Amino acid sequence: MKKLHIDFNHQAAVYNSRENGYLKFQLNQQTGAVLSIAHTQEAVVVPVTSVTAIPNMPACILGLMNWRSHIIWVVDLPKMFNLECLDHRLRQYNIIVIQIESMILGLVVQEIKGTTKFIADDIRSPVGQVASSLVPYLCGCVVQQEEILLVLDALHILRSDILGIN
Repeated sequence: MKKLHIDFNHQAAVYNSRENGYLKFQLNQQTGAVLSIAHTQEAVVVPVTSVTAIPNMPACILGLMNWRSHIIWVVDLPKMFNLECLDHRLRQYNIIVIQIESMILGLVVQEIKGTTKFIADDIRSPVGQVASSLVPYLCGCVVQQEEILLVLDALHILRSDILGIN
């Protein structure tokens, strides 16, 4: 089993006080995004078989998996956002584990790119830049190297009515 492991517990000390650290990833072929490292516990690549499907759940919920002795929900993030879905012939999932207080969730994305940093003043309003259905899940957008990245709001993702797990 191939396993990518990025532990973010000590990463924050690398960045200076004006810049914030973010995990950069692709939601799908066209859409790049970032999540604050402050809410990101780990990025892992796991076999599809590690996620157990649960019947009668919203389409974006892939199922449950064991993460460090915790059973967590795993969500197809592009599907949750009504974006182009992940290829269902995948053999492995790229999962970003986020946590705020006791709420933990696994977010499946197309590709994990690494870390980046920028200052909060670089974040712009997403209104008019993206589909209105995405706006509740965003802190904003940022432009890096001529690419527009969505700055996702981990708390609003965790508390989404779509998931019904608040």
